[in-house]
Amino acid sequence: MRGCARGWFLFFFAVALLTAAGFWMWTVVKKARHENSVTTSHQAPTPEKTPEPRPEIFVSPANEPWTLVLTEYEAWIRAQLEKNLAPGMATAIVQDTSVLFLKGFGYRKTTSLDTVDTHTVFRLGSVSKSITGTLAARLVQERIIQWDDPVNKYFPGFQLQSPVQTSQTTLRHLLSHTVGLPYHAFTDRVDVGAPIDTLIYHLRDLPLVGTAGKVYSYQNVAFSVMGKVVEQAAQQPFEAVLASKLFAPLQMWDASATQHAMESNGNHAVPHRYMFRKWIPMRISHTYYNVAPAGGVNASISDMAQWLRSLTTSRPDFLDSATKSQMLAPYVRATARNRYFSKWKRSRKSYYGMGWRVLTFPGDTLYYHGGYVNGFRSEVAYYPKERIGIAVLVNAPGALADHALPEFFYRYEKQKTRSSRSLAKSTSL
Repeated sequence: MRGCARGWFLFFFAVALLTAAGFWMWTVVKKARHENSVTTSHQAPTPEKTPEPRPEIFVSPANEPWTLVLTEYEAWIRAQLEKNLAPGMATAIVQDTSVLFLKGFGYRKTTSLDTVDTHTVFRLGSVSKSITGTLAARLVQERIIQWDDPVNKYFPGFQLQSPVQTSQTTLRHLLSHTVGLPYHAFTDRVDVGAPIDTLIYHLRDLPLVGTAGKVYSYQNVAFSVMGKVVEQAAQQPFEAVLASKLFAPLQMWDASATQHAMESNGNHAVPHRYMFRKWIPMRISHTYYNVAPAGGVNASISDMAQWLRSLTTSRPDFLDSATKSQMLAPYVRATARNRYFSKWKRSRKSYYGMGWRVLTFPGDTLYYHGGYVNGFRSEVAYYPKERIGIAVLVNAPGALADHALPEFFYRYEKQKTRSSRSLAKSTSL
């Protein structure tokens, strides 16, 4: 009995010893894994790809009247951001060859507090149409295309319900929203990311609302047929032509026209929506990149300044005055989109040219476009009388974007009136 008991004792002792050893090994391994996980969790996250440094744009010192205007305008911008009207924005103001104002304000993303600078990239939304209009003008100047070329000359896949109207539709009609299709045809399908080829194909199924060139009816899909035209005429993808013919010559180094390019740039803004009394970041959506000529361009405020300078100054190497005038000429009566300009001047009539809105005032004309996409807002204007261009990019919709341009022009006009009165008073003395 004693031998048997001793045997059982030794057996249980060995089991206990092995169990203890196993527990000790498990504890060591677990501790090592824990230490490794703690070390890993405290390591800095892999940073986003940072874009290569870009040459900075020289901001010209402003003269005294301009200094007052810009100081007041900047104070207005900061006051709006203090009121939490947007997370962040960027603004450029140019006159003739000079960039007078180029600044970023606020945050790219509210949860990270990364600040907006002059190379932060925003989505432009429908301001892309004015970019595409400028590209088309460049190709017209180089005789690659002509405004009144039939669409079918380059893109036989374009068909409307009427074969006659199909043959009569020109590039001018695409760019001026006068194809004759119903208002915003298939824009609801664009919103859910439907393929552009499918949408263009089904344009033939839609009833026409007017003859080509006669009725203004805003489009995204039909406007983007211009991308197919550009690709066939230049024998390159639309994004490549945009880069070689527009972005590179104007040194728009941050600009692009794809979702991948936007997201892979480490200095991009994030769209926001207002909920629970704060700005909530959203994802960058794939929508409207499928209609890039109409709504898929990305750019920084430095890019916008360079583009505006091509309009405010003579650049015959890029765009001669005759071709620029053709692009901006009012082609069809259109509804005005920014009623807030009445703070500056009351608009008489509005038109649409080649990718540009044309707002007429008593004795004045302003070329303008606005954009909204995926929580981003953009506003641009070119005022030829004073050779002024202004662009505003915001990473949220709302009143700040709505009022930013009229507020600037109101302050500019007010200061100009002050200066004129001061000059008249000093002359009379």
